[in-house]
Amino acid sequence: MVGVNTAIDFKTLWHQAISYSEFVEAADENRTLWQGVYRTARIPDWAFESACRQGEGKRLLAIVEDWCGDASNTVPILARLGDEAECLEMRVILREEHPAVMDQYLTHGSRSIPIVIVLDEHFRELGHWGPRPSELQEWVMLNKPLIPPDELYPQVRRWYAKDRGETTLREVLAVLNQSTSAPASA
Repeated sequence: MVGVNTAIDFKTLWHQAISYSEFVEAADENRTLWQGVYRTARIPDWAFESACRQGEGKRLLAIVEDWCGDASNTVPILARLGDEAECLEMRVILREEHPAVMDQYLTHGSRSIPIVIVLDEHFRELGHWGPRPSELQEWVMLNKPLIPPDELYPQVRRWYAKDRGETTLREVLAVLNQSTSAPASA
């Protein structure tokens, strides 16, 4: 998580965003992967307790594209959490339709996705997460120059399959809870 962005009108952006199910319905690529990860995602009780610890009205705004393997392995789990936790809601915007927003969340100068922006009940940014769980991101950055893409990405997919979304949940909920325990500076 890096600094909080105050230059974006998140309330307007939230109302332009679409639900996860609308996003998947419109997906041209990997629709069955997005649906399958969502369908098999199981949200542990600790995640609901953590998500709702600070009360209701929190929002997750995910910047995605349907072709992104990292997004298709993380965002469906967060969508399931948002659908099942009464205190939290999630919506999606497309990276290519919102380049100015995406450019506020670059990863080492790159438009890497997904980015999940955590908003409070007043549409203020509390923090953000992405584009991968930190352990996996560190491994990818170390190994990307050493391993050909056709060998690297199957290993990334195996990591996601073994993790089953737990690290993503823990890291996103840490952003939500860390930032709600102390008010964000304006």
